[in-house]
Amino acid sequence: MGLAEKAFLWAFSWLDTRFRIQDYWGMSKDSYHSMHRQMPLTHAEKYKLRIIWYWYPLYCLGGISFLAFIILVITGTILGFYYVPGGDLESDPTPAYASMEFIMLELPFGYIIRSIHHWTTHFMVAAVFLHMCRVYFTGAYRNPRELNWLIGVALMFFTIFFGYSGYLLPWDSLAFGAATIGINMAMATPLIGEWVANAMFGGTTLTGQTVVRMYFLHVFVLPVIVTALILAHLFIVWVQGIAEPH
Repeated sequence: MGLAEKAFLWAFSWLDTRFRIQDYWGMSKDSYHSMHRQMPLTHAEKYKLRIIWYWYPLYCLGGISFLAFIILVITGTILGFYYVPGGDLESDPTPAYASMEFIMLELPFGYIIRSIHHWTTHFMVAAVFLHMCRVYFTGAYRNPRELNWLIGVALMFFTIFFGYSGYLLPWDSLAFGAATIGINMAMATPLIGEWVANAMFGGTTLTGQTVVRMYFLHVFVLPVIVTALILAHLFIVWVQGIAEPH
């Protein structure tokens, strides 16, 4: 036995003594097999079919959406090092717009990184939408997958809001127009319109605080929510398996 193997076994033994890794791993395996015994047989298992359908392109849309999310996290983190969330309307240009100009014109490879982030956003929204269509038209939202369908609907909503909040961050004329439409829609919400506008836009009118609020939602709040929902979504898929076409 080599030195590396001995070091690994020693480290594993040290951790197992303190955290009972093998016991919990055995419990997890037992729980996994128990859950699978309780699940109904899949279409392929019931009729002993060859599972060629795994190669259908439409059944890759969930994985493609997840890959797009990973790319967005990486490129967004890089952009976050140089972006300044300032939307002071008295400044010309605003700090947010000036930082975007720096990224696009002066930062090495900044134009490429922002373009990847921009187009991957569109790609992810399209992939999530098509994934939802595939799930709906193949009936994969039915028993026992209702909860995962609801999580998917929530992910679709947060994906769109992710794109909207990022669309406002450059704080150019397009972003200002989109923010105007958004705050008017928020204010039109019955009973809670003013509260929604304050929570999302930092006030009932567009100010420099609007960009800061969208930046906070885009960088800190939405990633945590979406990551948690994706993990829950993937865990349920792992437990239940992928719904097959009938």
